[in-house]
Amino acid sequence: MAVSAIGSEPRRASAFWQHLYFWVLIAIVAGTLLGFYQPAQGVALEWLGTGFIKLVKMIIAPVIFLTIVTGIAGMSELRSVGRVAVKAFAYFIFFSTLALIVGLVVGNLVQPGAGMHVDPATLAAGKDAVKVHGYVDQAHDQSVTGFILAIIPTTLVSAFTEGSILQVLLVAILFGVSLALVGEPARPVTDLLERAALVVFRLVRIVMWAAPVGAFGAIAFTIGKYGIGTLVSLGALVGTFYLTSLIFVLGVLGVVGWLSGFSIFALLRYLKAELLLVLGTSSSEAALPALIDKLERAGAAKPVVGLVVPAGYSFNLDGTNIYMTLAALFIAQATGTHLSLGDQIALLGIAMLTSKGAAGVTGAGFITLAATLSIVPSLPVAGMALILGVDRFMSECRSLTNFVGNAVATLVVARWEGALDREALRRALAGAPDLRPAAIGPEADPD
Repeated sequence: MAVSAIGSEPRRASAFWQHLYFWVLIAIVAGTLLGFYQPAQGVALEWLGTGFIKLVKMIIAPVIFLTIVTGIAGMSELRSVGRVAVKAFAYFIFFSTLALIVGLVVGNLVQPGAGMHVDPATLAAGKDAVKVHGYVDQAHDQSVTGFILAIIPTTLVSAFTEGSILQVLLVAILFGVSLALVGEPARPVTDLLERAALVVFRLVRIVMWAAPVGAFGAIAFTIGKYGIGTLVSLGALVGTFYLTSLIFVLGVLGVVGWLSGFSIFALLRYLKAELLLVLGTSSSEAALPALIDKLERAGAAKPVVGLVVPAGYSFNLDGTNIYMTLAALFIAQATGTHLSLGDQIALLGIAMLTSKGAAGVTGAGFITLAATLSIVPSLPVAGMALILGVDRFMSECRSLTNFVGNAVATLVVARWEGALDREALRRALAGAPDLRPAAIGPEADPD
C-alpha cells in the first residue's frame, strides 16, 4: 500500500493493472505486433512517440531547475555543493572510461565484424551515404570550445527554451547559490519555489500516464520502419552489444551496488516502469523526471539527486561509451582496417572526449560515433553506413544502460556524501510504501 497525497491515510495496495509499468509493457507488446504485421501503420504512428517525448521534455527544465535550486538553497553550507560535484565527476570519469575499455576489450575478443570484407568505397556510394554525411556534419559542429560555450545560455530565460540540460543545470546552480548567499531575506522565494515543485511534480505524474501511448507509437514505428529482420543481418554486432551492456550492468554496476549496500536486481525491479518507458521510447530523457522522484523516494538527498542526475545525463553515458568503441572496432574489422594497439589507445582517448556532452536521446550515440571516426584517420567514416540500419535497435540498449548507470551513480555519490537514508533505500527497494509527506511522483503507489 502507499501513502496518500496528504500523507495521513494509508491506501490499499493497487491491483497490478492499476500500475503504470503494466500498461507500458502492454503497449510495447502491442506496438511490436502492429509494427511487424502492419509496417505501414506502425510507421504512421511515429508521431505518438515523438509527441510524448516532446511532452516530457516540456517539463524536464522546470523539474531540474526546481530540484536543484531548492536543494542547494537548503544546504547548510555551500562547500558541500562543490564536494558533491567533485565526487560525481570523479565517478563519471572513472566509469565512463571503464565502459569504453569494456567495449574495446569485447570488440577485440568477439570480433563481430571479422570476415565481412566490405569495401569502404562501395559504402561511400551507397544509399545510406547521404544520411551518414548528415551525421558527420553534425559531429563536425562539436568541439571542446563549442561545447563549453553551448553550456552558457544567451539569456537567463533562454536556458529553459533551448532544450539543453546543461544550460538549465548551470542556471539552477547559480540561482541556488545566490539564494543560499542571500540567506533569510530570500526565504520567501525559496518557499515559493518549493511549492512550485509540488505542482510541477504533480504535473509529471499526470504526463507520465500518457507513457503507454508514447511507447506504443515509438515501438510500432521502429519495428515497422526497420523490421525485426534488420537485426538478423547484423545480429553479431547487436547481440554482442546487448550482451556486453548486460554484463556491464549486472557485473560492474552490480558489484558497485553491492559495495554500496544495495542489490542491482532490486534497483532494476524498483525502476521497472521507467526502464520499460526507456525501452519503448529509446530515450532515457523520457524517464528523467520520474528517476529524480524515485531516487529521492529511495533516500538519496534532494541536492545530490538534483546535481548528479542531470549532470550524469551528459557526462555518465555508460551505454553510449560501450557502443562507441565496440562499433568503431566492428567497422574496422568489417572493412579490413588494421588497428594497432597504439591506434586503439588513441581511439580510446578521443572517445573519452567526444562522448562527453552527448544527450541521452535517440541518435546522439551515432553522432558521437561520427565525431570519433572523423578524428581517427585510419577508420573509414563511410563504414557507419553498415550499422545505420540497426542503430535504432542499439539506441534502446544505449538508453537503458545510460539510465541504470545514472541511477547507480546517484545512489553511490549520495552514500559517499553521507546523504543516503539507508532505511528509506531498503524500504523502497523492498517495495514498501512511500513514507514521505506527499507522494508527488509519477506513481504514488510502489511498483
